[in-house]
Amino acid sequence: FYDTMKSKTRKDDKLQMIHQMNLHNGPFQMILNRQKTIELRLYDEKRSKISVGDKIEFTNTSAPYDTLTVVVEHIYKFPTFEELYHTLPLGLCGYKEEELQNAKASDMLAYYTLEQQKKYGVLGIAVKLL
Repeated sequence: FYDTMKSKTRKDDKLQMIHQMNLHNGPFQMILNRQKTIELRLYDEKRSKISVGDKIEFTNTSAPYDTLTVVVEHIYKFPTFEELYHTLPLGLCGYKEEELQNAKASDMLAYYTLEQQKKYGVLGIAVKLL
C-alpha cells in the first residue's frame, strides 16, 4: 500500500517552501502543456522536505533559462516504482496514450537504481501549474 502525505499540508503561508529541481525537456513541456500532472522522483533527503502546498520551480535542462513553477497538490509515497506503476494513472505521469501499453517500472532505472528505490522509496508528486 502507498502512503498519501496529506498530513504534511502547510497551513501557514510563511512556511511554504519553493524547491528547485531540474527536468528534461520532454517532461518539462508536458507539464507546461498540462499533459503531465504527476512528477516521479526518488524519496531521498531533498524530496523528503516537500510538503503539500509547497511550490517547485523546474528548470529545463535543455534550456536552463526556461523555468516553470507548480504547486504540490498531493504526494504519493511508495516503496518502489513497481508499486507506483500499479497504482497511479501513468497517463498523468508523463506517458503518452500510445506509450501506456508498454510502460513499465523498469523505465525509471534510467534515473534511479533498484538499490536507491529500496533505500529511499519513491514519490508521485501531483502538481498544478501556476
